[in-house]
Amino acid sequence: QVQLVESGGGSVQAGGSLRLSCVASGYTYSTYCMAWFRQAPGKEREGVAFIDSDGNTGYSGSVKGRFTISKDNPKSTLYLQMNSLKPEETAMYYCAADLRRYCSGTTVADFDSWGQGTQVTISS
Repeated sequence: QVQLVESGGGSVQAGGSLRLSCVASGYTYSTYCMAWFRQAPGKEREGVAFIDSDGNTGYSGSVKGRFTISKDNPKSTLYLQMNSLKPEETAMYYCAADLRRYCSGTTVADFDSWGQGTQVTISS
């Protein structure tokens, strides 16, 4: 059974930085596509950053150049470094796994397993 546990959320001022972590267990972590999504109140969950088994990455246009997704395979941990944060990026951030070697898509429906989320709040 796949388990994903996020941490690292918190409150920062606009322009600040946070690093989120997601520890995975229950499957061969290094061989699957992983991603970070976020969901603001009243909005749909959206994909933010993606990384496949080969380490290839992709980002949504709104975060490209400011966010960096990475993974530490021996530690089965996924990271999201977020810089220059904006108030409108206040949301619950979720770690997700697509149990395929390469990311099959970037929508919620393309991912099989989810963490419980970690709250990120950015004040102006």
